[in-house]
Amino acid sequence: MDVRVDDPNNPALADLLRAHVAEQHGNVPHGFAFALDADALSGPDITFLSAWDGDTLAGMGALKQLDATSGEVKSMRAAPDYLGKGAGLTVLDRIVATARARGYRRLYLETGTTAAYDAALALYRRAGFVSCPPFADYAASPHNQFFMLDLGEN
Repeated sequence: MDVRVDDPNNPALADLLRAHVAEQHGNVPHGFAFALDADALSGPDITFLSAWDGDTLAGMGALKQLDATSGEVKSMRAAPDYLGKGAGLTVLDRIVATARARGYRRLYLETGTTAAYDAALALYRRAGFVSCPPFADYAASPHNQFFMLDLGEN
């Protein structure tokens, strides 16, 4: 798979991104879903990535800079035909590598608590993410959980 920096407004990504945002907002009560749409993912503090299998979109994800030493994983999603086939891991590996190259010491993520998030949680835990308190502007709730990956001193 080829992972590349991409524009979240790329029409080839629209259906997957739209489905991601709709699902995230559908899995938790109003006010507890933090999935970003294409405009928000276009911000200067976000690096948006897409994974391709030839000409077929396999997945996407983003890295949001929180401060000079930390970032947040955002908008991780594998395309339906690529679920369980390594697209998520490929994108996550690139996000982690980018964070390390930038000298980040920590990488965070926020996700839901229902069974719909089980596969993603397994991926994050396999990658070394561990539970942590809320970070940035997030608040603890029964609908959200928080993880951190210690990248060490760079």
